[in-house]
Amino acid sequence: MRLWTLHPKYLDARGLVALWREALLAQAVLGGKTRGYTRHPQLTRFRNSPSAMAAIATYLQAVHAEATRRTYRFDQTKIVCCDHAAPIMATQGQLDYEWAHLKAKLQIRDPAWLTSLASLASPAAHPLFHLVSGPVAEWEVVSHQRSASSP
Repeated sequence: MRLWTLHPKYLDARGLVALWREALLAQAVLGGKTRGYTRHPQLTRFRNSPSAMAAIATYLQAVHAEATRRTYRFDQTKIVCCDHAAPIMATQGQLDYEWAHLKAKLQIRDPAWLTSLASLASPAAHPLFHLVSGPVAEWEVVSHQRSASSP
């Protein structure tokens, strides 16, 4: 499960579809509708927010908006909560780490999409997140082969 801190506009088609599915799974986990993934580290920041369900709904709404912008047909009725959450703090280190992670994935999965992002030096965060300075998040499972400074 990967619930990106990055804005969904940077994801290729496969990545955006995967994010939608994974965020819907996260919604089910946070809503107590499944037994699996209950301790997944990606859910930490949602659980630590004042309302986990409002936070994941706000997250999903931005993913849905990006899908709609691309003329994909994601079913908005799958978002079970309509409340909007206050922004969640995320660190610049986490965003940088995810940017390197995404670029490594795209290099293999969709080099043309990666090329379209080549001029972008600093990506924007998902609208749910408010960026502050800091390192990679404690809950992140950091690959030893990739760091925030590697491509």
